Amino acid sequence: MRVLALTNMYPTPEMPAFATFVRNQVESVRREGVEVDVFFVNGRKNGLNYLWGYPRFWAWLATHRYDLIHAHYVFSGLIARAQFLYPVVLTHHGPEVFKTWEALPCRIITPLVDRVIVRTQEMKERLGCERAEIIPAGIDLELFEPRPREECRRSLDLPGDKKLVLWAGEYFRPEKRFDIVEEALSRLKQRVPDAELVLVTGKPHSAVPLYMNACDALLLVSDAEGSPNVVKEAMACNLPIVSVPVGDVPQIIGNTEGCHLCSQDPQDVADKLELALKRGERTDGRNRIGHLEMGLISRRIISLYEDVVQERRRRGLARLRWWHRDPRRDH
Repeated sequence: MRVLALTNMYPTPEMPAFATFVRNQVESVRREGVEVDVFFVNGRKNGLNYLWGYPRFWAWLATHRYDLIHAHYVFSGLIARAQFLYPVVLTHHGPEVFKTWEALPCRIITPLVDRVIVRTQEMKERLGCERAEIIPAGIDLELFEPRPREECRRSLDLPGDKKLVLWAGEYFRPEKRFDIVEEALSRLKQRVPDAELVLVTGKPHSAVPLYMNACDALLLVSDAEGSPNVVKEAMACNLPIVSVPVGDVPQIIGNTEGCHLCSQDPQDVADKLELALKRGERTDGRNRIGHLEMGLISRRIISLYEDVVQERRRRGLARLRWWHRDPRRDH
């Protein structure tokens, strides 16, 4: 099987942390035996790249052949559907399906593609697409695993005598609510003076497990999320988590001891962080997310690919039979 992955998010040398989950999925599917090419439309660098993406895409298809196209995010889906030679699978990765102006193009493109993947039940319901398949992003359990805390702190030159709270992501995006993080840490330090924030942004994905094993808790306070990988990766490292109940976070952490759900009230965030830090132990989160192992998720995606390709072939055979049986062709 040959697949074209069309995405407007993918790591680059300038942005090594940009949508590593898309690259990881591509590489995992390749390891399962599927040939995958990547067609990257860098809309973040320049919005005009989306317009230029259409002629680039058509020129690419003039010299390449595929069984299907897998588009990641709505704008990639719009480009992918600008042809009907190949079936299109579209993955909606996050709250863009119900948040901000992007919700409208999401609703427009969804019924026009052959199959839709969403990350959570909430996304499926709010998108209003009964046929959407819920497939969360997979986790590399070999990369994200428990490691000695002191060893990781030394390698990162982090203090050995502090309570370290990890915040990982693009802090400059308004929906990530870094203002709440700063206020909550200020309040936390009044009761836990040795608490310190570790901000990780723009780092290579391979460095993130070191930070997760070096720190004492992970914090997430976003306005909205799909299925945040950072929470699943923290679970794989047995890192305590304090998070608002966005996306599938409540289902992922469940009743894991040492993990806490909080509101966006900075005082509540500080209170829950204090509980996690004073407990002073790792969690058993890794034992709870085996079903999210990267290979298992990739095989689910490949099974969906096979269904789409077979469905397209059945439709083609049906049209061929109709053509041979149509009595009007005899006149």
